[in-house]
Amino acid sequence: MLDNRGPIDVRIIVEGASDVESVSKALQDVSLGSEYHITISSIIPTTSLEIAKRAVEGADIVLIATDADATGRELAEKFQRNLKESVGHVERVKLPYGHDVEYIDPRLMVEEIKNAIIRAGLSSIANIRKLRKLEEEVLKFKSEIDELANENSTLKDENNSLSNELEKIIKERDELNSKLGELEEKLINLQEEHHKIKEKYKELKSKSFLEMFPLHELWKDLFNEELENEKEIVKVADTLKTEKLIIGQGYIAAPSKEDAITCLRTIRTILFLMSKTEE
Repeated sequence: MLDNRGPIDVRIIVEGASDVESVSKALQDVSLGSEYHITISSIIPTTSLEIAKRAVEGADIVLIATDADATGRELAEKFQRNLKESVGHVERVKLPYGHDVEYIDPRLMVEEIKNAIIRAGLSSIANIRKLRKLEEEVLKFKSEIDELANENSTLKDENNSLSNELEKIIKERDELNSKLGELEEKLINLQEEHHKIKEKYKELKSKSFLEMFPLHELWKDLFNEELENEKEIVKVADTLKTEKLIIGQGYIAAPSKEDAITCLRTIRTILFLMSKTEE
């Protein structure tokens, strides 16, 4: 607000040093501070855009008071186009056509400077509505930015949580892969062992095993008599040359009990016939 700050800083650009003298002389008896709450901080004589940019930097209002001829108007337009980004407001002092600043009536110069200041003020007032609208939009954007910032913070926390969970899952996956590798190795070993056992089983299955039976017990069960001469039975068995029959050491070995019984019956019959022949 104007009442909370110092006077408005106004600077005037003219074409030459003689114009500085004319403008200063016109303003010497004018109290712009009390009338408009402004101060003319400097009058800048230059036709150089670069010098003008440096000289007006930070000013609230820049008044361009060049001559009203073609050269002056062209210079004023160039300053007006290029200085508006560096200061608060740029306004041209409108002199009657064909008049030079150096020779213009001081009263007319003061009047035109006041009018330029008033136009600058009115232009600023016209921009207040736009400024307020922009402020409202800024506040709206700020509110949206705050909401997005909060949402971003929430998403960041969720992302960190998910990242930690992902690391945990990756660690568990690596552990499971390691265990899987161990189990696969064990499976290969078991498969190899199973293959060996299977082959051994096939080999054993291809062979015929003989069952062992106590010779004396089986003889007594069959013939209800004690076996007295085992040697003769062994001798007859050897004579028969039965591949799947072995008798000796008090046992008879045969593929099955039925085979052993058949064999013993055959041997007993032979022994009986041998005894009859001897008689």
